[in-house]
Amino acid sequence: MYQQSRVAVVIPAFNEQAAVGVAIAAVPGFVDRVIVVDDASTDTTAAVADAAGRTRGETDVITHAHNRGVGAAIVSGYRRALALGCDVIAVMAGDGQMDPIDLPRVIAPIADGTADYVKGNRFLHPEVWRAMPPARIVGNVVLSAATRLTSGYRHVFDSQCGYTAISAAALAALDLDQLFPRYGYPNDLLSRLHVAGQRVVDVPVRPVYGPAWKSGINLGTAIHPIPWVLLRSWSTRLASEARARWTRAS
Repeated sequence: MYQQSRVAVVIPAFNEQAAVGVAIAAVPGFVDRVIVVDDASTDTTAAVADAAGRTRGETDVITHAHNRGVGAAIVSGYRRALALGCDVIAVMAGDGQMDPIDLPRVIAPIADGTADYVKGNRFLHPEVWRAMPPARIVGNVVLSAATRLTSGYRHVFDSQCGYTAISAAALAALDLDQLFPRYGYPNDLLSRLHVAGQRVVDVPVRPVYGPAWKSGINLGTAIHPIPWVLLRSWSTRLASEARARWTRAS
């Protein structure tokens, strides 16, 4: 419980047997429910998560029958959190690359009613230029600039940061079935939140890159499907805004 809000943390994981147990154990004690979504891993991720969950308590492990993508894994976690009656649902990665100390900062704007969706922004943290790999900085800057245009949220940055929190009310305003299921999910989500009129804020989070860190995003991922997702999100938002103007005019 945090400020009278029931809190869940969704942990999407794919082949994270070496890190997911540590990630679960690191979730702060005020979190009411941890929901691990194993996206059809080919290693022992599910078993490790189950063992760590039994130690921590109040942990669910959901396993997809086939790999559906990180966006779909997060949505599965969202659905479970809503079914459990949680008010604030955060997302932390299964690779342990998110600092649990930052979690109160991420969920606070939702708990106090000043935001509907909160996303971490590593570029607001002083360690970013030292900790984030140079190639990742360039990629994030380019995608963040593009997402500012397509989403309609000109004040947000670091669009690819997965350290987020959302209110149950904001989730109820979205069609979860329509969210893009793979890489590109956060860009698509921001656009749909804008269409739904949700308040989005950035908060500083510490960039964490361990010696064994390896990005799941490569050149092929950057070329496809993210540009297509951005284009789709932009066109969907513009069409929705045009319909709203037409409705007001009529």
